[in-house]
Amino acid sequence: MIRTLEELSLNAWPALHTLLVDGWVLRFADGYTRRANSVSPLYPGERDVRDRVGRCERLYQGRGLPTVFKLTPESEPAGLDDVLAAEGYAQEATTSVQALDLLAQGGAAAPEVNLAPSLTAEWSAAFGRFGRVGAERQAIHERLLRLILPARRFASLAVDGQGVGCGLGVLQDGFLGVYDVVVDRDHRRRGLGAVLVRALLGWGQAEGAHTAYLQVMLDNEPALRLYGGLGFREVYRYRYRVKRKVRDSPRSLGGQWFRCP
Repeated sequence: MIRTLEELSLNAWPALHTLLVDGWVLRFADGYTRRANSVSPLYPGERDVRDRVGRCERLYQGRGLPTVFKLTPESEPAGLDDVLAAEGYAQEATTSVQALDLLAQGGAAAPEVNLAPSLTAEWSAAFGRFGRVGAERQAIHERLLRLILPARRFASLAVDGQGVGCGLGVLQDGFLGVYDVVVDRDHRRRGLGAVLVRALLGWGQAEGAHTAYLQVMLDNEPALRLYGGLGFREVYRYRYRVKRKVRDSPRSLGGQWFRCP
């Protein structure tokens, strides 16, 4: 199940560039989000693990990015976490991967939510405004979203004609991934996030999805409450190991650039 959800999330949230290094998936997206700028060690390899780590470091340093590994309980090879810790990789951004059995859920109609099959300028502008995303990051975000190949829906919610929230659903092989759910700061704590998620769940159910999944950082208490209230339950956790160099560019060193899981 872990490898299945990891593969689905790689497809649902593509990077600008992807390389394979002896069983590890390396992704690059100009520093926007950890998941699109990290190594996913999903499959066994042949070479010495430290040699592979060194190759990854050279590739990320060559693009002015810190080297980031996304580690799950099934990362290959076993013991990789200990190797990275010994090499000076700091641990950060522990994230909960949660799932919901859609077959056990009733229908979820939300007529007030607009579900568009393609990215629109309005949706992108709303996401940037609600999430306070700068122009440079927003441009990268749009490029990533346009690379999504599975079926998707861009959810938009308005109150009294004013946009107040948006979200993204990506459907593949019966699994619905929920991403980019954000509500305008002046309209939070009113249940609007739940309205958006239910609309995406309803679309997934109508399209034959049997399971919904999402990723939420453990320090995001409001989101944890939201998803828990909707019935999502943790399947596993992942965390990142990050090695930064003094010569890394300020743009690549976290903060706003690595705000997402």
